[in-house]
Amino acid sequence: MKIAIVKLSALGDIVHSMVVLQFIKSSYQQIEIDWIVDERFKELLDFHPDINKVHVVRIKEAKQKKSLFLLLKELIKVSKLGPYDLVIDMQGLIKSAVISRLIPSPITIGFDKSSSRESLSSVFYNKTFQYSYKENIVERNFGLIKFALGLPSKKEEIINKLPFLYSSEKYLVNNLSSLKKNILLIPSASIISKRYSPIKLAELTTMLDANYLIIWGNYEEKKLAEEVQALSPKVNICDELSIQVLISLILQVDLVIGPDTGPTHMAWALNIPSITLFGRTPGYRNAYNTKINKIIESHSEVNPLKIDKQDYSINDIKVIEVIKLAQDLL
Repeated sequence: MKIAIVKLSALGDIVHSMVVLQFIKSSYQQIEIDWIVDERFKELLDFHPDINKVHVVRIKEAKQKKSLFLLLKELIKVSKLGPYDLVIDMQGLIKSAVISRLIPSPITIGFDKSSSRESLSSVFYNKTFQYSYKENIVERNFGLIKFALGLPSKKEEIINKLPFLYSSEKYLVNNLSSLKKNILLIPSASIISKRYSPIKLAELTTMLDANYLIIWGNYEEKKLAEEVQALSPKVNICDELSIQVLISLILQVDLVIGPDTGPTHMAWALNIPSITLFGRTPGYRNAYNTKINKIIESHSEVNPLKIDKQDYSINDIKVIEVIKLAQDLL
């Protein structure tokens, strides 16, 4: 059997989807799995032993360039993939649904109109699955795959998952300590209101004796990292990292602390202790709690169907709450 999984973006969402691969393979070793993803996130899927081939699309680039030619070119490319026995859209957006339907296959499966972020996406599938959009994202993904393939696995097995991100290279961290615990701080997120204050991150470093590293991905994020370092000079700013190198770095630290963003969720994927801070987004939905992967939520009432973009309540989380949980995890 040959299947295609469509999950285009974003980093954290793809991570939350990739966990299903090990459960597919544990039940059906001979199944062949291809993955369709936005070009920006191909590195995340590279070298995964359960993926046969990664196909990239440049839909985001076409949108940014407002290029109808590039969009049509990408859609035509997708229509020539396969054929597949089954296509599964794990994204639930109109763009992912269109791509899924264009891929040659007798069956295209996705979430039904009551379960998708964009309900219109369901009209492009010839088989749909109901699982409330408000429920935990990892369990939603697991439920969809279980339905699509008739997996005998149970969602309770997720808690015992194996690490599932792979890197082709070992990153040599210059400022990694052999004497103290190494804590990786994530200062940024794609949306400003999801970020924890640089002042509070800096305060955290003064209250817990450890070796701190901080990452960044673009100019704005580097400025944030430098702001934290200016307040707490003992923080070590890493070089700009590729996704592959980031995987390697996370594997070498003792704890990751950050907001609801891709790199923080990567720690969960790698079975590395983590604390994910939530304000405007729902922690119960957007993370998966384990003995070593914990969340702290603000007291904000969050509706996952209607996120308040002006909700900066993540900064209501007291630093001492983070410290106490970090001490437990370390």
